[in-house]
Order: sequence, then structure tokens, then C-alpha cells
Amino acid sequence: MVTYFFIPELNSHDVQELCFEHNGATYDTARATIDLLEDMFGDRLISLFGPVNWPPRSCDLTPLDHFLWGYVKSLVYADKPQTRDHLEDNIRRVIANIQRQMLEKFIENWTSRLDYI
Repeated sequence: MVTYFFIPELNSHDVQELCFEHNGATYDTARATIDLLEDMFGDRLISLFGPVNWPPRSCDLTPLDHFLWGYVKSLVYADKPQTRDHLEDNIRRVIANIQRQMLEKFIENWTSRLDYI
């Protein structure tokens, strides 16, 4: 996937200074994968096994995992959906009802954390 989709997709955009945060999934930490990512991103690879050692799914860099998804998940599962359709309906409803102000505050907080990093 990295070779045949991810890298060609990146190459179609102007992302010269892009940093890549590796998720730390076991199947993604094969030496060949890490070598490929290091070749592509150099010292801009953030990975448990890369030049910038940063914990995977760090709340500093991935607030979607830590704040927004936690918020959405608590509302999606509040009525304990029993079917896939019910779950999908809940996801759509909760996401559609997220207030713009909440997202703006979320982005503001996240970008201020990036300044510290």
C-alpha cells in the first residue's frame, strides 16, 4: 500500500516539507517499511523506530484519536446500537450535529500544541 498507493498519491501533491507520523502498528514496523518511509521523509519521519522517536497515536499530534473520536464515540454508543444500520445512523447523526464552534476551538487548541512541538 505504501509503495503502490501512498507514495504515488503524495507525489501528486506539493508536500516537500510534510512530516509523517507512523502509527506504530506491528505490521507497519517491518524494516523494509521503515526504510522506505525514512527514504521518503528523512528526519521528518515520526515513528517509534524512526529518526524522531514519538509515541504512536500521541495526543499531541493526533487529537482526533483522543478528543474528537472520544466525544463522538461516547454519543454514538450512548444508546447501545445493536445493528450495523443503527450504528451507522448514530455515527451520521452525531457527526452532523457537531457544532462548528466546537471544531473551531478544537483546531485552535491543536494548532497551539503544534507550536510547542
